[in-house]
Amino acid sequence: MTKPYDELKQEWEKDVEMTTQRFPERKEAFQTSSELPINRIYTPDQGNASYEEKIGFPGQYPYTRGIQPTMYRSRYWTMRQYAGFGSAEETNERFRYLLDQGQTGLSVAFDLPTQIGYDSDDPMADGEVGKVGVAIDSLHDMEQLFDQIPLDKVSTSMTINAPASILLAMYIAVGEKQGVSPAQLTGTIQNDILKEYIARGTYIYPPKPSMRLITDIFAYCQENLPKFNTISISGYHIREAGSTAVQEVAFTIANGMAYVDAAIEAGLEVDQFAPRLAFFFNAHNQFFEEAAKFRAARRMWASIMKDHYGAQNPKSWKLRFHTQTGGSTLTAQQPDNNIVRVTLQALAAVMGGTQSLHTNSRDEALALPTEESARIALRTQQIIANESGVADTIDPLGGSYYVEALTDQIEQEANAYIERIQQIGGAVQAVEEGFMQREIHAAAYEAQKRMESNEDIVVGLNEYQVEEEIHADLLRVDEALEKSQIEKTKHVRETRDQPAVDESLRKLREAAQLNQNVMPHIVEAVKVYATVGEIANVLRDEFGEYTGM
Repeated sequence: MTKPYDELKQEWEKDVEMTTQRFPERKEAFQTSSELPINRIYTPDQGNASYEEKIGFPGQYPYTRGIQPTMYRSRYWTMRQYAGFGSAEETNERFRYLLDQGQTGLSVAFDLPTQIGYDSDDPMADGEVGKVGVAIDSLHDMEQLFDQIPLDKVSTSMTINAPASILLAMYIAVGEKQGVSPAQLTGTIQNDILKEYIARGTYIYPPKPSMRLITDIFAYCQENLPKFNTISISGYHIREAGSTAVQEVAFTIANGMAYVDAAIEAGLEVDQFAPRLAFFFNAHNQFFEEAAKFRAARRMWASIMKDHYGAQNPKSWKLRFHTQTGGSTLTAQQPDNNIVRVTLQALAAVMGGTQSLHTNSRDEALALPTEESARIALRTQQIIANESGVADTIDPLGGSYYVEALTDQIEQEANAYIERIQQIGGAVQAVEEGFMQREIHAAAYEAQKRMESNEDIVVGLNEYQVEEEIHADLLRVDEALEKSQIEKTKHVRETRDQPAVDESLRKLREAAQLNQNVMPHIVEAVKVYATVGEIANVLRDEFGEYTGM
């Protein structure tokens, strides 16, 4: 006869007491990276919320178990490797290689000058052209970037924020040159300026005109690009700056609420734009915390959209997200260890129900990835999908006493942060007051102290070191690229219809002054080969530049 639960538990607790006298536990207290306490064991008497209310079924509110009824049993997540370096021609070659290797979506990395609205021949771009991504100055570069890549068959994500409107306009123009209408285009622009002020720094304009540009994109895409995700609200860079998992969820969702508020204030109906909102999260090493984080974020967003904003369309309730493995977790020491880290992180993202995934390459703590490293990173996803079996059932961690309790904990802590941000006046006000920045800095400081004291072990960095090997096979961007790119841009300026460019920029300036939607004018400007810098400078003149706190 089976003993009662309480009796079994008491016997186990006595066993624990005897065992720990002989073999003390490794730590006095165990906790997640967000400093949430981890119990020795999780049992049925913890987290007794009703299944229907808190967990439910995949494809049904509150979407804890996933946003699609069959998830990966119908189709795998999009394997979208982030790539871009040097010239448009070099990056196009890498894109086509990755597609040939089985990648199912593109993700574009732009160089720093492009990200902050400078042309390659601007003095501000000196030494940075093509270094951390591909250099894009004009439509000519964008045409080369997507040469022989059919935009009606490939979904493209673009990590671009302050000049997102310009790069989206170029994508539209390339599609039209291929015979692909805007309505056929699929993909995502990051377009998340709030996290730039919080964590990343590639901003151009002050917060209020930046928010206006974002809502202009929402309105334009609602009419012209119904399949395109107009924003990817990013926790990734917040986490890279040193936040905890809880802060990543809280600050990302608070920013998402700010974008919804701005769009509603601009006159858009929530169910018109909310189904095209997307999110972008990080995946770090603590496997269970990361999987629970994704589940909690989905449930939180569903509740916020349904109950706070009154959205009626279930598509407005669904948090769709891309995941990238944690760049800040990679080490230059023993770089092959990064393959293992990325595998764990990617597995957590899949177990958490991601819609698309980028896996970092082993050598990214040292340089941009080589072709071989990028292939290994892609193969990591393909092995998880095809060989591990984790995609054969939906939310395989669902029902775990630990995972459900951790999901609840993350949700509670993140909601407490959101409440504090709302009391400040919302995410924009919190950014301007530096609240989120200070919280991230404090978390990063504590994490660094734990690593330096060896409380947190990083294999190969503060334990298990070996004599360092020489890293010879690294990708290096040719220094001659900058000169070549400058010459290419000068040639575009010399051969284009300059009066048409001048007129398009004049109309753009007028629209900015009159508070009209600027997107149609940016599209026309890029079609006559106005450059990224020329368009951004018009808006700099009208909106000013943000110089930080």
